[in-house]
Amino acid sequence: MPELPEVEVTRLSFCDRIHGARVTGVRLGKPLRWPLGVPPDALVTRTVGEAARRGKYLWLPLEEAGQPAGGLLMHLGMSGSLAFSDAPGEAGTHDHFDLVTTRGTLRLTDPRRFGAVVWSPSRDDGMAAKLLAGLGLEPFDAAFDGAHLHAALRRRRVAIKLALLAGDIVVGAGNIYACEALFAAGIDPRTRSDRISRPRSERLAAAVRDTLGRALALGGSTLRDFRDAHGMEGRFQAQAQVYGRAGEPCRVCGTTIRRVVQGQRATFFCPHCQRR
Repeated sequence: MPELPEVEVTRLSFCDRIHGARVTGVRLGKPLRWPLGVPPDALVTRTVGEAARRGKYLWLPLEEAGQPAGGLLMHLGMSGSLAFSDAPGEAGTHDHFDLVTTRGTLRLTDPRRFGAVVWSPSRDDGMAAKLLAGLGLEPFDAAFDGAHLHAALRRRRVAIKLALLAGDIVVGAGNIYACEALFAAGIDPRTRSDRISRPRSERLAAAVRDTLGRALALGGSTLRDFRDAHGMEGRFQAQAQVYGRAGEPCRVCGTTIRRVVQGQRATFFCPHCQRR
């Protein structure tokens, strides 16, 4: 699943090129997770504003006569990707949404159709407000620190890995990055959240920021089919310390990396470097 780094990399790869473009057409393919919420023709002639990201969602504001006129909230789902091209070619079986503009076409491709493109009158109203309401802090927000994390974890009685994945404490720490951040902080992913001390919370908050920052710099992770809007793959997975390395030696201590399942997701960790 594309996580925060992949979504942000995608945004950066097309936001400047589409900003200021005028919508000339909208094509819908097979139904996605939710309906668009507005007749496609109603978006024609609107101007695209500056694309933004909240968690794993992208917000594409639209303007009419220089005034806000709603926008599109996009989610890549489990296997989706966005491509921006001057000549995208004929839509394929898995191409389910095209936003055609005077500067090119933004196309959503999603083989599993768990992604979404929905219209809302604003980010704070309609479907957008509903979908964004439960999100936690952004990992690079100054408010996300050890004190915030420790206070939130004290109210949980689940494994720390599951608390990070929930997304209502901090957004963006998806499966790959939660595994890597917990390794960097030296915390066993099975440790119960309310037993994480304030000093360990400080280390974990810093590790989450550092891990996601490195992933952004490397273009995210490509495990199966992630590409940005230029078609480029991510490179973070090549530097993973534990994720996907079950049975291999830890690069720090040489202990065999273990794999367990938590919440139906694979978790990778070093039983020596990461302590409960």
